Amino acid sequence: MMKLVEESAGLGELAHDGHPVRQVRYRISRFQGIMEGSGLPIPGLYRIEGSIDFGSSKDSSNWIDAPLTLRLEDGRSLQITVVDNSGRVLSEGHGPMKCMCC
Repeated sequence: MMKLVEESAGLGELAHDGHPVRQVRYRISRFQGIMEGSGLPIPGLYRIEGSIDFGSSKDSSNWIDAPLTLRLEDGRSLQITVVDNSGRVLSEGHGPMKCMCC
């Protein structure tokens, strides 16, 4: 089960390969995997959904499906993936029971 734990919006900085690219407006929702019954969080199991002000006329199509970093207004950074030209954002962590990639 996934539980909404945070929603955030503001002006942040997008980085690619560790280099700042530009400022973007963002809207992000963060979901945490929760064990049914106990309500305890499952470490590493999360989902980040949302959008950034991404446009094919001003942004590189090479950024789509590439690992990017979004620095939020409060200073935190999130690893994100832009999945299409509309700026839709999606990132997932699989948790310890799904794979060994994380």
